[in-house]
Amino acid sequence: MNLNGNIGILLSVFGLMMALIALFVRMKSMRQPANVKKIIIPPVAMSTGFMMFLYPPTRPSLLEVGEAFLVGLIFSILLIKLSTFEIRDNHIYLKRSKAFPFILIGLLFIRLIVKLVLGIHFEYEVLAGMFFILAFGMILPWRIAMLVKYKRTEKELQRELIF
Repeated sequence: MNLNGNIGILLSVFGLMMALIALFVRMKSMRQPANVKKIIIPPVAMSTGFMMFLYPPTRPSLLEVGEAFLVGLIFSILLIKLSTFEIRDNHIYLKRSKAFPFILIGLLFIRLIVKLVLGIHFEYEVLAGMFFILAFGMILPWRIAMLVKYKRTEKELQRELIF
């Protein structure tokens, strides 16, 4: 196997480990009350990743950007449907879904398979840019939907506290 293939496998394993760590952190954070800051920080922090596009080899074409963002939007639908809030002890919590970790792992494996298939057609740098756009296209609408749902639940909590 050539050096690029070994690096691709190594980076895929590293990405898998990072995703599992993120999943663990995400599941643990559901035990604490939600707030606006916890909802909006991930896409804001992730947006710094757009700096990678200052390095020309990472820039996908406009069509590839649109395709990657669209796939991210499609993936976000599952996350949006599974992310609901509940009121417990006068606090708002993200409701646990037994399917949530399986959906995240499934999305991760789909991304990994697509990466392995597309890796023979794209340079690694362009593919990295496309997957960043895909991930951002997934997290941005998901977090916006979460914020809207949180605000609705917050109004419901305020009504309950008044009565």
